Amino acid sequence: MKGLLNQAAKKIESMVPQYSLIGESIFFDKAQFPWADGLEANWKVIRQELDQVLEYADSLPNFQDISPRQSRIANDNLWKTFFFYGFGFKAQKNCDRCPETTKLLSKIPGLKVAFFSILAPGKHIPEHRGKHKGLIRYHLALKVPEPREACRIRLADQIAYWEEGKSLIFDDTYYHEVWNDTDDYRVVLFLDIARPLRFPLSLVNWVVNRAIAISPIVQVAKGNQESWEKQFEELLK
Repeated sequence: MKGLLNQAAKKIESMVPQYSLIGESIFFDKAQFPWADGLEANWKVIRQELDQVLEYADSLPNFQDISPRQSRIANDNLWKTFFFYGFGFKAQKNCDRCPETTKLLSKIPGLKVAFFSILAPGKHIPEHRGKHKGLIRYHLALKVPEPREACRIRLADQIAYWEEGKSLIFDDTYYHEVWNDTDDYRVVLFLDIARPLRFPLSLVNWVVNRAIAISPIVQVAKGNQESWEKQFEELLK
């Protein structure tokens, strides 16, 4: 299945410039995604729920603990996660802990992945790229420590900085890397959204995303998330 998925992803990548309803770009304008206004308008509500989660930051799973395939770019304990959704899997207990965030997420069309992405002080995510151009990456900045310039992302040859309460939307198939050179946590609401495409590529993308949902990669992540939730429940007792 992995080989077929890679072939399909490459085919989509070659056809995106012709079929993309949002064009082909490194960064995208928020106006192209109307639902982003609702997230920005409610970012402080989301931040309040995040603050409750951060009380247990040391106990949150590392990214590679949930998704072992991320170990190349996440091989320490400096990238913590708090998952809500992952290709059809709903982390119900986490959603219950953040009900207002979950309500807002339920209104987003094409949502595939959603989690709090929590970078500890000093974390550097090395250069990498996503393999599926049928997805768009979205960040809602929730906690950005000062100095802001020390907390940044590079995509291709462009540098961007997060601003609390604001959206950052980009194509993660461009090579990128991230730095948190501050002494505090940087947190974003991290989403992957199905890229708006014209037919028939929209159908191909739907099939590929469905295949990803049943792939061993996602099933392993689902099992790891469920195991962590059980451990976390015991910790809270």
